[in-house]
Amino acid sequence: MKLFTSFSLLVLLVLTEAACGGGSAPATAGSGTPNGGASTIPAFAHVFIVVEENHSYADVIGNTSMPYFNSLATSYGLATQYYANAHPSLPNYFELTAGEGLSITGLAGDSYPGPVTQDNVVRALTAAGKTWKSYAESLPAVGYIGVDSGGYVKRHNPFTYFSDVINDSAQAANIVPFSQLATDIANNAVPEYAFIVPNLNDDAHDCPVGISTCTDLQKLAAADQWLQANIDPVIKSAAFQDAVMVIVFDEGDITDVANVGGHIPAVIVSSKSKAGYQSTTVYQHQSTMRLSLKALGVTDLPGDAATAPDMGEFFQ
Repeated sequence: MKLFTSFSLLVLLVLTEAACGGGSAPATAGSGTPNGGASTIPAFAHVFIVVEENHSYADVIGNTSMPYFNSLATSYGLATQYYANAHPSLPNYFELTAGEGLSITGLAGDSYPGPVTQDNVVRALTAAGKTWKSYAESLPAVGYIGVDSGGYVKRHNPFTYFSDVINDSAQAANIVPFSQLATDIANNAVPEYAFIVPNLNDDAHDCPVGISTCTDLQKLAAADQWLQANIDPVIKSAAFQDAVMVIVFDEGDITDVANVGGHIPAVIVSSKSKAGYQSTTVYQHQSTMRLSLKALGVTDLPGDAATAPDMGEFFQ
């Protein structure tokens, strides 16, 4: 996470109320309406969520340093009015997985120690009999819920904060190194819900491995290359024949405080997606959470996900 400026922290304090309480989507067309998109979310066997870091929509869409991501945006569904819920990172990860963000972390932001006892995606999936895993690149070991280690950072892996996970060794065993995903695909053992966490060098947060100082274009190029090398095989795998994937940035650039967390790119990839579809409905992370659970037939929609606009418009 980039450091706060005094100005951006002041704006966050002023706008916190907009991101807390009864839903944080701005009062714009489609906001607060569960059927913001006209179509119904189809049933899927698998859901994949991939989270990139700290770049705004204008940094990414149309950027020639990210040809793979932009090819997905052109071929599948692109949410052109998608906004993050907060600065810094962690509240956005909680919004994606618990339907709450700043209401959990408060001003502690990335320093929030947990645990999170609120209803969350693990609780909802488990109650519905669905399987899940968090695939985290550079994770030191299966079930690791500890502090940062090398390119892996805890604040990008929200599952390590949930009381449902940290108090249950069987649940904690679902937090695995990213390399496990290829094995699970090969063994036809992919869970119904998969949350994918690239490390700091591969998610556009930090410079690529081996470079101490770099430009934003180099960060984005490295992230795009990682997506092509690691996510494209997932999309082309047998496991993805009945699956949906959302690739989204956690927040915009720190100077981007549009709707609190900034205007960010989100791509919805599926064989059931409308080809080349561009949505103008306002979405935030709670809509991605709503999509991820409804696609699997889960009826418990924690927090803001219960009233967030549906993303059904992206599907045929």
